[in-house]
Amino acid sequence: MTDLSPGSTSTTSTAAHPGRGPAFAVCIAVGALTILDLSGVNVALPSIQRSLHADSTQLQLIVAGYALAFGLTLIPSGRLGDTRSRRAMFVIGLIGFSAASALCALAPGIVWLTVTRFVQGAAAGVQMPQVLGMIQQLYRGEERGRAFGVFGAMVGIATAIGPTLAGSLIALGGATEGWRLLFWFNVPCGAVALFFALRYLPRDQERSREGTQLDPVGLALLAVAILGLMLPFLMTTGSSTDDPLRWLWLIAFVVAGGAFLLWERAYRRRGLSPIVHLELFRTASYRNGILIAAVYFAGLPASFLVTTLFLQEGLHAQPLTAGLVSVPFALGAALSAFVGGRLVQRFGRGLVVTGLVVVIVGIAALLASATLAPPPSAVWFMAGSTLIGGLGGGLVISPNQTLTLSEIPPEEGSAAGSIAQLGQRIGTAVGVALVTAVFFATVPGGGSHPVSEYHAAVRSGYLVTLALLAVALVVGLVDLRERRRAGKRGV
Repeated sequence: MTDLSPGSTSTTSTAAHPGRGPAFAVCIAVGALTILDLSGVNVALPSIQRSLHADSTQLQLIVAGYALAFGLTLIPSGRLGDTRSRRAMFVIGLIGFSAASALCALAPGIVWLTVTRFVQGAAAGVQMPQVLGMIQQLYRGEERGRAFGVFGAMVGIATAIGPTLAGSLIALGGATEGWRLLFWFNVPCGAVALFFALRYLPRDQERSREGTQLDPVGLALLAVAILGLMLPFLMTTGSSTDDPLRWLWLIAFVVAGGAFLLWERAYRRRGLSPIVHLELFRTASYRNGILIAAVYFAGLPASFLVTTLFLQEGLHAQPLTAGLVSVPFALGAALSAFVGGRLVQRFGRGLVVTGLVVVIVGIAALLASATLAPPPSAVWFMAGSTLIGGLGGGLVISPNQTLTLSEIPPEEGSAAGSIAQLGQRIGTAVGVALVTAVFFATVPGGGSHPVSEYHAAVRSGYLVTLALLAVALVVGLVDLRERRRAGKRGV
């Protein structure tokens, strides 16, 4: 078994390393820091707008640029982590994220902030695959399921406190300049995490035997394909002023994506190691798990957007009130993710299917609460509905993560995890674009509308979410049937 202690040179299994607890703690702390930043920035946008005199398009670039850079760096950094050093890539990503956060806090103008947010997103894309790869490396079997359960619980907690922390920091720093404290917060946290990362993260790992080269042609084609797929959805606001020519980027996606697949196959036939090992997708648990996560993330973040838009624009709720409605979801997800991590070994994909059913019930209750409850009490009914959805959501994310990577060799853990993360980011971009379009088709921005029109808009948005979640459920049921036919139950 591989010794994971710092300075170890062994290359065998890692399951019994006594220092893996601190290493795992570093991983989940850095993952939580990324989530805190991501959820907090959305709350800070009005403060940024006042401080830097930004328009809506510029604010959108702050969010979209981060997401795009995150997606572009995920797969190559995951591959580098697998073939060279997860520890080194983790440290590089953490330093880059902390430094970019400081530059964001110092931004004198909106262009500076947009560029540094792109750098921050790229750094987050470097470190996140290493987090998943490290968990793969540190744990096996039932212990891995529990580890992903704890990781999922931490993500839920970070999601819950992110908006509240951001609001508190903005209140402390002032309505105009308080957003800078949100980015400064990352710097000392990143420094502490860096200290413990250098101390506890394993120096050695199981590596792929196919070599350490990084295919530059494949990397360029993949970058163009990701750009072509994500950009038109990230540029969508649902407004009538959206440029329809943005959809031409999908042509670049099709051409570059097709060329990438052809190149990767040819590269593999030459005996070289491609950016993406396409044979990974022959593994049903991996393929189906990625598809479930992508469609799930297309639906769920979009439902949060619908909720926020309805509460703030339709019911004129304060931003803090609108943010607090989603807190029960995050807390419920944190609890059920922890429990789900301990049950996934026993119940397998059936646990994910159960979670999806509960999430669908929660979103249906959210729809009913928004459209049928009296406006003064709608907020409370919606908060209760998000709790139901959260209890189901925790049974989806962590168990699905465990099942998706259960048959993937540890030496491929970072690259395989980065592909799954990319699927989630693309799913989120597509889902948010769809929901934004149907919502603003009913209540165009820039005008005053009666509550009845907002009821129609929120109904349309939630129905899109429910349709996407239904697709994820169908994929889960198909995978469950395949696993039962193969005699598999748990991981």
